[in-house]
Amino acid sequence: MISRQTITHPFNRGDYVVGAPTPPRWAADCPPGAGEASLQTAVVEVPDTVVAELRAVAAAVHTDRDEVILRTRDWWAGTSIGETDGNPATPDAVIVEASDEEQVAAVVRVCRAHGIPLTVSAGRSNVLGAALPVFGGVVLDVCRLNQIISFDAESMIVEVQAGMFGDLFEKELQEVHGATTGHWPSAFAISTVGGWAACRGAGQLSTRYGKIEDMVVGLDVVLPDGSTASYGTYPRAAVGPDLRQLFIGSEGTLGVITRLRLRTHRLPSYATGLAYGFDTFAAGLDACREILQRGATPAVLRLYDAHESGTHFGEPGTNLLLIADEGDPALVDAAMAVAEEVCGERASVTLDGDALLARWLDERMIVGKSGDGFAKGPGFVADTCEIAGPWSSLPAIYDEVVAAIEAVPGTLRASAHQSHAYTDGACLYFSLRGDVERPRRREWYRAAWDAANEVLIRHGAAISHHHGVGLLRSPYVERSLGSGFGTWVAIKQALDPTGIMNPGKLGLPDRFKAGTADQG
Repeated sequence: MISRQTITHPFNRGDYVVGAPTPPRWAADCPPGAGEASLQTAVVEVPDTVVAELRAVAAAVHTDRDEVILRTRDWWAGTSIGETDGNPATPDAVIVEASDEEQVAAVVRVCRAHGIPLTVSAGRSNVLGAALPVFGGVVLDVCRLNQIISFDAESMIVEVQAGMFGDLFEKELQEVHGATTGHWPSAFAISTVGGWAACRGAGQLSTRYGKIEDMVVGLDVVLPDGSTASYGTYPRAAVGPDLRQLFIGSEGTLGVITRLRLRTHRLPSYATGLAYGFDTFAAGLDACREILQRGATPAVLRLYDAHESGTHFGEPGTNLLLIADEGDPALVDAAMAVAEEVCGERASVTLDGDALLARWLDERMIVGKSGDGFAKGPGFVADTCEIAGPWSSLPAIYDEVVAAIEAVPGTLRASAHQSHAYTDGACLYFSLRGDVERPRRREWYRAAWDAANEVLIRHGAAISHHHGVGLLRSPYVERSLGSGFGTWVAIKQALDPTGIMNPGKLGLPDRFKAGTADQG
């Protein structure tokens, strides 16, 4: 099966601590404690008296600068640009560890009483700066909330604390309960269940199992006033708006998610794969659309443009579509029959599906692979940008975003693949690579993102499909949401009137000298 193979990574290799964040590979080049902050320009200090209050209610408190740098470092390219120049992103903060929901609530109450910004942190695998304390204050580490609480075998619902890492969660879920969420993000082993929900994440088998918002049937949240609210649990409801969805994707701006109740599935016992090549990316998109609209939902339906087909699979002369499914044999075979019929009519070549699926399973967690083939100098920058739009707009969005990024001076290449698909549209996952003079890296990076988002907003596309917003996308949120942005601001003001929860993120106005943080 597809999903079980994803937990065969070495749980105990020497450079990886099970159930803990893995430092980015570039972190070894960053001298601890060196340089000025690269992403903090207005810092709220935490007085010693407040630190003492926090020590009295939490499991641990850390104030050492090197420890703060280590515990706030994430996987965002914007962080690495500063760090590799010896300027840590956010060295000024107080790290507070909580071991249960009561401690989380107590920490929130302390911060609210003193007007101190509070940023929730866990796996720190985010690639947009979502958990960086750009205004200092308190960073609340919830990684000690790391247990499966219960499993309802009849309803197939698991209750889990928000700080449990994905690899340990899925391992216990499979081995003890014979179930799976089917949720396999690229950062699977260095991300937490609460982080998946906070950033509205997607796994690589989402066409079969859905995104995280499709899996959450209930959750508990510590609100900005320190009270706790429980939402759910039920399969569907018509009791006003679905309040659960208010917090999924809120990135810690509306409260602290402490536990979740998720739908699970029986472990699949059967899987198969197909692969085809198309003359153009647009032709491959059309095949994906037809497969979905005929009712098939294969777990993997990933279309790579010619550049990524070459770098990922050694097939540079085609636009490669990889299709795979797992589950009940009757359903899988029916879905694959639809895919085979559709692609047989449209594809220019049939490829070895089993071999390509095996290669994808082995290499798909390699971040930045689409940058292969380029000489990487000291000014090299690489990143990804995942978006979503309707089928009718996707071919134009692909062409125009690639052209816009490649028009930015210093760009080496822009490319994309279609990674998550629905009956009405899909996610395009762009890769962008540039090489400029080292002092100009941040300038090129922001220019490339500006160029891409100008196209996306003009087409009315979703500027994020599953990575979230964080710092990087914050400047685009108001234009992206348009007339709906006021509703979002009103919700924030109603739930967090003091504005302490993760300020500077999601495009929201903040009280801590708005706009001072360098967001690119």
